[in-house]
Amino acid sequence: MVLIADDEETIRGIGREMLQELGFEVVTASDGKEALDIFKSRNDIYVVILDLTMPHLDGEQTFRELRMLTPDVKVIMSSGYSEYEVTQKFAGKGLAGFIQKPYKLSTLRDVMRTLS
Repeated sequence: MVLIADDEETIRGIGREMLQELGFEVVTASDGKEALDIFKSRNDIYVVILDLTMPHLDGEQTFRELRMLTPDVKVIMSSGYSEYEVTQKFAGKGLAGFIQKPYKLSTLRDVMRTLS
């Protein structure tokens, strides 16, 4: 199960469709707080795709909380910012990957492949 947390409804919808096309089951959250609530209520989520900038809890705060709950959870950060800017911020913190918005199916497939 993959959890997508993004405050933009269109991004959640496109991400869900693409991941389902790639054979994944998907749940979505509209912000970091909802993502944490969903993550805590399930035990089948093994990948979380987090938007860096969201209301309530942003991607960085949500990432920290997820790692406290499950230290080995695979988190992919998603952003309109460049990969360099984002990965520098998370250097050495165990980020599983990065995907640039807007998503491309081929890029999403490649990122998901690196996790298995």
